[in-house]
Amino acid sequence: MATITQQALSKLAGIFAREVPFNRVLGLEFRDLDPEKCVLSFKMKDELVGNFVTGVLHGGVISAALDMAGGTMAAVSVMHSNPLTHITELGRKLARLSTIDIRVDYLQPGRGEEYFATATMLRTGSRVAVVRMELRNETDTLIAVATGTYMVA
Repeated sequence: MATITQQALSKLAGIFAREVPFNRVLGLEFRDLDPEKCVLSFKMKDELVGNFVTGVLHGGVISAALDMAGGTMAAVSVMHSNPLTHITELGRKLARLSTIDIRVDYLQPGRGEEYFATATMLRTGSRVAVVRMELRNETDTLIAVATGTYMVA
């Protein structure tokens, strides 16, 4: 069976990082992407503060970063299910990829200078993928965990 090439994964990461305007606003950058995991990072900036008194990261930013990492892993599962799929058909499948549900557990305030959202696949089927995500800061403090369900058909 053919496998996903690193070139295809790099292209996917580039598209998600550059073509999704909100990802550019957040400053999301891909650190690692392979069939087993996705790692995104972003730096703290004033526009991402949720509580101006304490200066912590906005909960919506946390959720969005985790969702992007989870959605990327779901996209990888689409690519992995048939790596020989023609690029046009793959594009159609990726265009239909969407979040069905995401549950975020905020464990502590989002303090830090840089954040890392990681995602790993829990289960992938022909129509739905379930992904586990975590957000940590530069000192490896666990800030939030999430589980996302994504439509992949």
